[in-house]
Formats: sequence, structure tokens, C-alpha cells
Amino acid sequence: MRVCDVVGIGENSVDLVYRVPRLPGSGEKVRVGTCRRLLGGQVATTLATCAALGLRTRYVGAFGNDEHGRLVRSELEQRGIDTTYATVRYAPNRHAVILVDEHTGERIVAWQRDASLQIRPGDLPDDALTGSRLLHVDNVDEEAAIAAAQRARAAGLTVTTDIDEVRTRTPDLVAAASFPILAEHVPQALTGETDPERALRALRRRHDGMLCVTLGGRGSMLLAGEQLYQAPAFRVDAVDTTGAGDVFRGALIFSLLRGDSPDAMLRFANAAAAVSCTREGAIGGVPNLLEINQLLT
Repeated sequence: MRVCDVVGIGENSVDLVYRVPRLPGSGEKVRVGTCRRLLGGQVATTLATCAALGLRTRYVGAFGNDEHGRLVRSELEQRGIDTTYATVRYAPNRHAVILVDEHTGERIVAWQRDASLQIRPGDLPDDALTGSRLLHVDNVDEEAAIAAAQRARAAGLTVTTDIDEVRTRTPDLVAAASFPILAEHVPQALTGETDPERALRALRRRHDGMLCVTLGGRGSMLLAGEQLYQAPAFRVDAVDTTGAGDVFRGALIFSLLRGDSPDAMLRFANAAAAVSCTREGAIGGVPNLLEINQLLT
């Protein structure tokens, strides 16, 4: 059994990225400048970030049996990510069509995932978490994510999340995690509070771990105990914001395992996300430690 630092359970994806002069509105047509096939997926990109920063990683998820599935699995393995516990399903791999504004880097994502790629609690190998320090899950397959989080917590592992939308059992997944990391609109959807700080403090009443929310161009916020930390985003010339939140999570995990303080964790993760925005693609935008430190200095 290979010892690892981080196990990730969740999505991988092949992204078809079209750069356009502006993001179209309803009924509009827009000219495509360039088209590229790039690699991503929430958990896959986070693990690629962890691996680039020197952590030992393991991916648990489902690949399709098509060219896209083989492509993304090969990329993860080349980056040193253990895919031994991943499965291959008779279905097309998950993919997304992404329109990127060539001036601002902002994007629109439309994705497709065959139902055969679903991961269920019974699909998780008994020893998938063995030898690890931290489990990271998304909420694509909530039942499996909750089961894995509960198993990990019982084994003494830290559990982080990538939650970018609220579903039926999202509150249960937040409760199962020791360190929920939430997209900007999620705390509001869970609490009814429109202000991010008030929303985190409302979540504090039912969760005693650290709570983090990403705020896009406004940076990020973290509640540790009753102490609130907030770090602004770094200003860069954005090429593509795809995967920035996933890179943020990978860098935050690295900083957490390194033993950094909450304010240092936020600043480090913000810097990693900023660097990722200066190049195309999710996994393609993953920075290394030197690049992050250069932005921090």
C-alpha cells in the first residue's frame, strides 16, 4: 500500500474550451477565436495542485472508457497521482464545453456526465483511505461523499470539501466534513444570510470546524473558532478563470498540512488561484510552489 497525503473522491473532466470576444447573451451568436481540448474536473484539478506542491495523492472516481477517459487518466498518472482505486465505466467520460471571454477570462460552463459514471457508497474500496492524512470530496455524488467523509472522520482524517451548489443532502455533507470549503453562493443558500461573514457565523452554530468560502475576485474568507480571517484576491491579467477555485482548494490543503496559520493559508491559496488564472485550462493552470511564492513576495 502506497502511503499518501491526500485522497480525492469526485470528478474528472475533459474540457472543450472556446475563447470568444464576449460571453453571449440569450439568443446571441458569437465568433469563436480558438478551441482547445484541456483537462480538469473539480477533484482532479485539486489533486493535481496538491501533487504539484509535493504532496502524495490518490484519486478515487470513475473514468469513461473512451478517448477522453484515457486522456485524463494518463494526465493524472503523469503528474504522480495514484489512480489504482479509480474505476472505468462503459460510458463516455464526463466533459464540459466552456466559453471563455478572451478579454476578462470569465467563463460559462456547460457540462455532460453519463449516469453510469455515478459513484455510490458501495463503490468505495475498503482500503482507499489507508495511509492517508486528508480526504477531499466534491458533492457531485453526495451519498458517496458523505459515506467517505464519515469513514474518514472515524479514522481520524481531516475532511475538506468542494461544494459549489446546494443539493438535497448538502447540509449533511457539510456536517460530515471537518473543514468545509464552499463556493460563494453556498453559505447564503444554506443559511439565508446574504453577507458572507454572517452566513459563516450562522453555519458556525451547527459546525465547530474551520469554515471557508471563496469569493472570486474579492478573495476568500475563513472562520476559525470565532475569529474571522479575510484575504483579498491578487490582481493579475486573467486569461482563464476555469479551475481557479479547485486550485485554491489544493493550495489551501497544502498550506493546512504544512501547519500554516489561517491568514497565511488564505493568502497562499489566493496566490495559487491567481497564478492559475494567467494560463488556459484547469489542470493546465496548476502552479508550482516557486510560482506561488514569487507572487507572494
